[in-house]
Amino acid sequence: MKKTNVEEINRNIYDIKNEDKYEFKIRKGLTPDIIAEISNQKQEAEWMREFRLKALEVYNSLELPTWGPDLSELNMDEIATYVKPKSKLNSSWDDVPDDIKNTFESLGIPEAERKSLAGVGAQYDSEVVYHSIKEELVKQGVIYTDMETAVRDYPELVKPYFMKCVSVRDHKFVALHGAVWSGGSFVYVPKGVKVDIPLQSYFRLNSPEAGQFEHTLIIVDEGASLQFVEGCSAPKYNKVNLHAGCVELYVKDNAYLRYSTIENWSKNMLNLNTKRAIVGKNAQVDWVSGSFGSKISMLYPMSILNGEGAKTEFTGISFAGKGQNLDNGFKVVHNAPNTSSVIDGKSISKNGGTCTYRSLVRISENAKNSKCSVSCESLMLDSLSKSDTIPVNDIRTDDVEFSHEAKIGKISDKTIFYLMSRGLSEEDAKAMIVRGFAYPISKELPIEYAVEMNNLINLELEGAIG
Repeated sequence: MKKTNVEEINRNIYDIKNEDKYEFKIRKGLTPDIIAEISNQKQEAEWMREFRLKALEVYNSLELPTWGPDLSELNMDEIATYVKPKSKLNSSWDDVPDDIKNTFESLGIPEAERKSLAGVGAQYDSEVVYHSIKEELVKQGVIYTDMETAVRDYPELVKPYFMKCVSVRDHKFVALHGAVWSGGSFVYVPKGVKVDIPLQSYFRLNSPEAGQFEHTLIIVDEGASLQFVEGCSAPKYNKVNLHAGCVELYVKDNAYLRYSTIENWSKNMLNLNTKRAIVGKNAQVDWVSGSFGSKISMLYPMSILNGEGAKTEFTGISFAGKGQNLDNGFKVVHNAPNTSSVIDGKSISKNGGTCTYRSLVRISENAKNSKCSVSCESLMLDSLSKSDTIPVNDIRTDDVEFSHEAKIGKISDKTIFYLMSRGLSEEDAKAMIVRGFAYPISKELPIEYAVEMNNLINLELEGAIG
């Protein structure tokens, strides 16, 4: 029997595989010569070339994480870290090569741009192939472009911020990112400018045995506001692909940023992403995150509340099925008085999938009168699945309000029985419970992404993904 209206949902749009055509594909492996060749292909300034080579040295000096999922199957000698598609950067979809354009059309990106977005960036493998921004935002001084263009055209804006929020010494895969990064988005919102309509970037990895290492750098200046939406997907291959992107968010005094992500990688992907925000006085950053797909995920967005009165909220959900190990969570550091954080993490596991919620809350000695509320809920749909909660709470002052709540359990048989007594099948009853469990996250997403997330949940319930 089919389960709950999934017959009209089709995974095929995510598993589109174009022929692996490219302008240039770096040879597999990770050596100084390969890094230099990537820099040469991009015709970069000497400072960026030197940065990459130093990052490679750091990468070689660091060990793999000794905690979390087993990453031993990752062999960088089998990964191509740079794949340049057969397309230049375009400002019109008509100029994007048909096979690439059709992929983004099927994913709904141009349609979403026409209906409800102020700007769009679309990356295919290692390079951004399309970028646009509404003219009225340009007139207000908003900069929204790909990272390569930003490094070349706005070095005075990029250099003070690039990999200063996230240091290459933080962990091995940030160092890797620093050495081989390519593509991504740069946003600068000037003081006092309110961007009411979201900007969106979408990252698509097509090439097998490759990596995607996009860098996103967003600066929301004093009193400004922005909504930024990010989507990611890839078709399934039999060989390991790697995603090790980096997101750096700078939210200045009295500014606001909402950063929403749906990550829908295929189940041969190792998703080792790093995201961090530095938040100023009376500023706020909100994270909304949906994590689907990927064989292994290690992702812990982080807010550093440096200004008095700074706020952050995190709302996230993970869904792990057979063969998946999703190790996700959130980190927040309260570095100033009267700061506040609200963390709401949810996970769903089925068919032997593993979900781990891993978090860090640190409230420093000078963060008096701060507030933090943490809630993590895990729902297991069968007896094969696994769910763990591993919180670290480091509270260094007594003058705080702090609460932590965690719930792990299975779907209640009584609830299923009640819904079946009202005429639902067992499958429909379970699906209704799962969608209700995920509702707090979907309601925070832009409508197109909320629909996509609900479709992904339906696919997972049917067991059709991967």
